[in-house]
Amino acid sequence: MAKKESTFINMVVTLFAVTFIASATLGGIYEITKGPIAKAKLNKKLKAIQQVVPEFDNDPNSEMYTIKTDNAEMPLEIYPAKKDGELVGVAVKTYTMKGYSGLIQLMVGFKPDGTINNISVLQHKETPGLGTKMTEDAFKKQFYGKNPSDFSLQVKKDGGDVDAITAATISSRAFCDAVQRAYDQYMKGGKK
Repeated sequence: MAKKESTFINMVVTLFAVTFIASATLGGIYEITKGPIAKAKLNKKLKAIQQVVPEFDNDPNSEMYTIKTDNAEMPLEIYPAKKDGELVGVAVKTYTMKGYSGLIQLMVGFKPDGTINNISVLQHKETPGLGTKMTEDAFKKQFYGKNPSDFSLQVKKDGGDVDAITAATISSRAFCDAVQRAYDQYMKGGKK
């Protein structure tokens, strides 16, 4: 087999062919996997809603509405949970950008009076073994049954009522910030 001469045109054509095949393959894989990925995200969200609010018999996802936050970075999603047509709680998908590694997303469950029922961590990139402890009940349980109107959502180091995670004060502060944002926005204008 004769060796082709390496010219600029041959290199460009080869590079174009390789790039086209790679991008077509990547696009095809994306189309195949986008449905299952969306379904997995929805299931994760629905599971978080079930974990954070009292027992309900409606479909909170179909009744979801959003409220804008004061700083308008991202709106908060509100999922009303009802039993026999009566509101038993709401799940608020909230966030903060103040984590040690940036964005933290939580699902916070409130009873109708604003008392925290439960909290689920949806997304974070905190330091393994330190900030990741925010996902553990040992940290989260101090929020359960507390109403932010009389429970200061700040770490004790800052004069609040929350015991910070050892060696992860920034993550603890961020967690409190996300919960406070959910409470403030829901109580201010998120009730329907």
